[in-house]
Amino acid sequence: MHFVVCLKQVPDSSEVRIDPKTNTLMREGVPSIINPYDAHALEEAIRLKEKVGGKVTIVTMGPPQAKEALRKAMSFGADRAILLTDRAFGGSDSLATAYIITQAILKIHETDPVDLVLAGKEAIDGDTAQTGPGIATRLGFPQLTYVIKVTDITSDTITVHRKLETGREVVQAKLPALLTVEKELNELRYASLPNMMNAAAYEPEIVTANSFEFDVTQMGLKGSPTSVNKIFAPPARSGGEKLDGTKDPKGVAAQLVEKVFQENIVMVSPDAKGGNR
Repeated sequence: MHFVVCLKQVPDSSEVRIDPKTNTLMREGVPSIINPYDAHALEEAIRLKEKVGGKVTIVTMGPPQAKEALRKAMSFGADRAILLTDRAFGGSDSLATAYIITQAILKIHETDPVDLVLAGKEAIDGDTAQTGPGIATRLGFPQLTYVIKVTDITSDTITVHRKLETGREVVQAKLPALLTVEKELNELRYASLPNMMNAAAYEPEIVTANSFEFDVTQMGLKGSPTSVNKIFAPPARSGGEKLDGTKDPKGVAAQLVEKVFQENIVMVSPDAKGGNR
């Protein structure tokens, strides 16, 4: 079977800062990492390869430095990595990004049929959760989103558990299909030393806007109907009120209970009778 993983290199969110003057992300000096959700998509693809056989191809879109993310991904056991990089791709929103990645997957599919596409549920630098479903729609594949468990896969079908706000859902779909996954899907592995050594020398395949027929009106700024007007940091949280009970514990306890009821943290039914608060 052929598994394709859509992977993105993102700035480490724990290190990201926002320029107070321009309201844009300050990427200088900020380390880049594999999008955490995509890392779990890659892990699942490798596990499925180990279970049923086949190979794993990674596809990412980004600047040339995204090669490092691809090399790291290769160290976990992937077989092929493709980098979509071109200034013409710059400024693409989730719709345009889905178009570009879809075109690459279709090109791969022509010579090496794709059975399953996997992606993280969202990228931590955008949080739109739109790119994966956008790719599935363009490919005409069934989309199974928010996947937390893959229970069965055959040459024709896949069965998964999806996480919903109200519970869990078990779904079966025909292959080829696309999954977007949650972090609880699996535990990430450590790369083996031989894989790390091979990955260090690996050169990802480069795809540019001239590599095959892209519609320029559907990518970059021209193909992006949405744009980010402003990014800003949320206001800093003030510290909570502190009550010192070292001198008068009982008095402070009573004061605390009173505040709890004043803030409606605990509510008393109007029908309640008797008793002291």
